[in-house]
Amino acid sequence: MTENHRIEYKQILTDDLEKEVVAFLNYKFGGVIYLGIDKDANIIGIENPDDTQLKIKDRLKNNILPSCMGLFDIVLEQNRSKYVIKIIIASGPEKPYYITKKGLSEKGCFIRVGSASEPMPVRMIEDLFSKRTRNSIGKIVSNQQDLTFAQLKIYYEAKDLILNENFTKNLELLTQDNKLNYVAYLMADQNGTSIKIAKYASLDRVDLIENNEYGYCSLIKATKAVLDKLEIENKTSAKITAKERIEKRLWNAIALREAVINAIIHNDYSREIPPKFEIFPDRLEITSYGGLFEGMTQDEFYSGLSLPRNKELMRIFKDLEMVEQLGSGIPRILKSYSKEIFTFSNSFIRTTLPISESVYDENSKITQQKSSVKSSVKSSVKIIELINQNQNITIPEIAKSIGITTRAIEKQIAKLKEQGIIKRIGPDKGGYWKVLDK
Repeated sequence: MTENHRIEYKQILTDDLEKEVVAFLNYKFGGVIYLGIDKDANIIGIENPDDTQLKIKDRLKNNILPSCMGLFDIVLEQNRSKYVIKIIIASGPEKPYYITKKGLSEKGCFIRVGSASEPMPVRMIEDLFSKRTRNSIGKIVSNQQDLTFAQLKIYYEAKDLILNENFTKNLELLTQDNKLNYVAYLMADQNGTSIKIAKYASLDRVDLIENNEYGYCSLIKATKAVLDKLEIENKTSAKITAKERIEKRLWNAIALREAVINAIIHNDYSREIPPKFEIFPDRLEITSYGGLFEGMTQDEFYSGLSLPRNKELMRIFKDLEMVEQLGSGIPRILKSYSKEIFTFSNSFIRTTLPISESVYDENSKITQQKSSVKSSVKSSVKIIELINQNQNITIPEIAKSIGITTRAIEKQIAKLKEQGIIKRIGPDKGGYWKVLDK
């Protein structure tokens, strides 16, 4: 590949790295910077790649404003025994970004034009600044300031990462006034956010059979609970053929995980509405609130254009290795499902993962069986009620009252007699029914 509007090659780590990153942050599509490749796309390699990665992260963390943490990803790749560092940069939601030392000016702001990073005109700087996102959850003050983060610390320690006394600042859990923000609220041990998983016996939302809530705790803990629950629900169906046994899960496991994580990270929590998950006999619906990010098209969404709605959440989920590279989620889902699984509106994005036909057919049989049992129980209760009202009622009269066949009523009466619930006193003609005390 040659350099273009989204790709930049650098043979070594240079002093203008921040300039290139700022240009991609301010560019609608973001971009990728490769270190260890020259301008002719020849692989040169990087010496001391581990040390270089640390330097990159430190420079981008400290030399660019607004904070770009959570908006870039550093990946080490090996090609022909040579190491190449790949820096993936998402388009930022708080444009214009600028080099801290140069300020909000033409010397500090840059934009990608073709394969070059050019100074941003003053008029564009002013226009972008006036439209800068100000309702992000990082800027919303938490309504509780006495929050604790024991759960979050445990998850970081499990990854050999230690949160020191400045972790609220380092993880951007504070507003500019040093108050805990809504990100902190979501990550706290106790909060009012709960993610629901509902399960229905019917294809609509009428017959609710299960309703679980996972939340009122750190969003990380709630996310893991949701993933665990859906892993249990993602059963395996086996089909025996003449040649082999074919096993298939309800949903592709990789796509399912990506869809869950995407819905939780990119949900618009400024509305204080969490994402929801609904399981039907033929599908799983995942609904995250907030439509496409302003300026993003559906084609850009499908291509994996990374534009994190909540960069602070993205940063934490990446620290805990719960997400892959920036922009990889949707393409990974589309490897197993078509674009038609996504539904867009101004208020939400819904992902519908269909259940494979073989599994759906089996689920339908089970659902029908359950429905039949429930219908039988309701009919038995109605039969007893009718007998209590009129001991001389006939079977045809019962059938007409309930609305099912005489044959079906005879079968249910036989079961009720066998169970000792009702008894026939006297002959079939001239006798009467009696409900026995149990």
